[in-house]
Amino acid sequence: MPGYSRSDDSALGRWWRNVDRTTLICAFILIGFGYILMMAASPAVAVRIGASRNMFIFKQMMFLAIAGVIVTGVSTLSRKAVLRLSLLGGALMLGATALTLVHGIEIKGARRWIALPLMSLQPSEFLKPCFAVATGWLLTQRRLSKYFPGMLIAFALFGVILMLLKSQPDIGMLTVITTVFMTQLFVDGLSLVLVGVGVACMIGAGISAFFLFPHVRSRVERFMHPGVGDHYQIDTALRAFGNGGLTGRGPGEGRVKDLLPDAHADFVFAVAGEEYGMIVCMLIILVFGVIVVRTLLRLIREDDPFVVISVTGLVTGFGLQAFVNMASTLHLIPTKGMTLPFISYGGSSAMSIALAVGMVLALTRHQPGSRTQIGNGFMTTLRQWRPA
Repeated sequence: MPGYSRSDDSALGRWWRNVDRTTLICAFILIGFGYILMMAASPAVAVRIGASRNMFIFKQMMFLAIAGVIVTGVSTLSRKAVLRLSLLGGALMLGATALTLVHGIEIKGARRWIALPLMSLQPSEFLKPCFAVATGWLLTQRRLSKYFPGMLIAFALFGVILMLLKSQPDIGMLTVITTVFMTQLFVDGLSLVLVGVGVACMIGAGISAFFLFPHVRSRVERFMHPGVGDHYQIDTALRAFGNGGLTGRGPGEGRVKDLLPDAHADFVFAVAGEEYGMIVCMLIILVFGVIVVRTLLRLIREDDPFVVISVTGLVTGFGLQAFVNMASTLHLIPTKGMTLPFISYGGSSAMSIALAVGMVLALTRHQPGSRTQIGNGFMTTLRQWRPA
């Protein structure tokens, strides 16, 4: 950014020198893709439901503008401020998630949203980043004091979230949060035996979900047996990629948006493939990959375990959500209604992902003397500790 030299000692100048500019730019590139693809995908969907052609465009422009402000604003926070934000926000969103079971909006048999004047809020979306940072703090603090039951509190919190998401139900969100939690436990030093037990429990939970939830069973059976059941959406999405070829049919020339009811949300990647081709799709994948890999590489040089555990959870949730959306659109895994970060339509999704990316940028930003009591003394303890 021109005008910010090393001699600039203003707060903004220090922020720009120390923030991960590559990740910040990649986040805004994804927001840019979100603007472009919403203009391509949403008008046809709006017309089908009898709304103004530009309704989704205007709403998503507002959501993405707010997301950009959140990314930038949160990235300027200190590590202590990020922790306070996650604890306060997590408590509020946990209560709001519980409230959905009583006063939530029911859509397709699930109660996940709370009606607000301009949008429907999905509180569980904001639980992901807040839970990741709160877990990072709990697991770190348990090393600082043998009297602090950080692991027990983390598992209790996870158990409460598990029960709430199961009751909605939201198996996709539960899978993401479970994966984030297991990854953080592994990074914290969980033995491979216990990791194996955790993986076995996740497999068992997946099998249970197959038998307990008809919509989960239906999606898995359609994936495993292509000739059985309704494959309209995935077949249409795959044809869109074929029609787009290498360079696409051109802006506005795609047809998948006229055929799929969720072309602006769950299947926006198919719209990108048809109108802009494989090259742009690979570019989108590359941008997601740069954010994930670059963030993990920055953690190698980080000596504050609070940052390492928290950011690992944040980037795991971000990367997994992107993978699930794109892989299900390409029929590599069973279909799952999960948004593509910053690109799919959705206010809760855009703002919660912005919160997560902002937290990643804030926690990985070089902040001299920022460890204080968050992670101070932990590395000495860790070097002396060996897993049983």
